[in-house]
Amino acid sequence: MRLDHLSYAAGPDGLANTARRIGDLLGQEFTDGGIHPRFGTRNMVLPLSAGTYVEVVEVLDHPASDKAPFGQAVRARSELGGGWLGWVVSVDDIAKIEKRLGRDSVQGNRHRPDGVELRWRQIGVRGLQADPQLPFFIEWQTLEAQHPSAGATGKLHLDTLEIAGDPHRVEEWLGNSVDGPLEDVNVEWVAPHGTPGVVAAQFSTFDGLVRI
Repeated sequence: MRLDHLSYAAGPDGLANTARRIGDLLGQEFTDGGIHPRFGTRNMVLPLSAGTYVEVVEVLDHPASDKAPFGQAVRARSELGGGWLGWVVSVDDIAKIEKRLGRDSVQGNRHRPDGVELRWRQIGVRGLQADPQLPFFIEWQTLEAQHPSAGATGKLHLDTLEIAGDPHRVEEWLGNSVDGPLEDVNVEWVAPHGTPGVVAAQFSTFDGLVRI
């Protein structure tokens, strides 16, 4: 169990402009990640060190976005002006999470512009919708060399994650210590009685720390 990626919902200026704005702050460009046909969304990605990445995601005008929990979550966050949607934990065996949560994971996929299809299974987005401090879970079904973190320059690292919420609640959801998936990241638990969710992320860049 480890941190896989952070998800950021596009603002009113759209996917490309949101990704460009964040990329300018971090000193690196996002690349086109492709469309998630089952979720009615598309993304742009930026690899980070330690096998993680950031995605900026946008909902499409597609029936899937109204039915899939992920599409619903992206739409809701974008309608609030965009911003951090949540954090995602990678697991080796999602069946264990299915058993603990009492429901099945769903298949996800997207085709990159170079034609490579990425496939995975995910579970827990409804938990994120109900309580945005909670991560959802993903099990990749693709080669490690094709993971979205591949190609990281090593000059961009997630340093600190600020989460509004209660670490004990998150540990109950994970079925594990929160230190497990976040061992390489500093975590600041803020506003325990405020609106839960990812408040900000601090990145170590070539020009120093950048908070977004």
